[in-house]
Amino acid sequence: MKIICVGRNYKAHAQELQNEIPTEPVLFIKPDTAILKGNDFYIPEFSSEIHYEAELVVKISKGGKYITKANAHKHYEQIALGIDFTARDLQSQLKAKGLPWEKAKGFDGSAVVSSFFPISDFNRDEIKFQMLKNKQLVQSGNTKEMIFDIDQLISYISEYFTLRVGDLIFTGTPAGVGAIVENDILEGMLENQAVFNIKIQ
Repeated sequence: MKIICVGRNYKAHAQELQNEIPTEPVLFIKPDTAILKGNDFYIPEFSSEIHYEAELVVKISKGGKYITKANAHKHYEQIALGIDFTARDLQSQLKAKGLPWEKAKGFDGSAVVSSFFPISDFNRDEIKFQMLKNKQLVQSGNTKEMIFDIDQLISYISEYFTLRVGDLIFTGTPAGVGAIVENDILEGMLENQAVFNIKIQ
């Protein structure tokens, strides 16, 4: 199982980090060891600036290569809500040196994934999700705001990486990312349903 992540897929988020608006999807990979076990996230010793990034997560149900956009909807049946935890200080250092970001994105426990829900329960063109930090709304996203929609992402990704059953795609985060500190509580909402509750340690 691999975790393929999409960066800068919401215009406002790209702008808040002072990044250019992409003309094609920005991709990076997290290893399967990035999946957080349990509901406690421990701030790693190598970073003093961990940011949360709430994202819709798609699980591949049918593998494929060179999947067309028209057929992409046949390759997933479930979605979840996730967090792409990012060591922002480390990422900035790596980017400044022109180096890959994997250490800042793929460390152990950096990928929260909620339970999965049937995509048939949603209007895939307008799926709403939110992140609350200590009961305060910090992120609000909707798939209609994506620069590249889910089917476009699956088609594009499959040009470069063969997709297999069980692979996860983190589809990008909306504006509002921010730092966490010890004892913060992060709650994820998918269409007004609470789907995760993460305590920062």
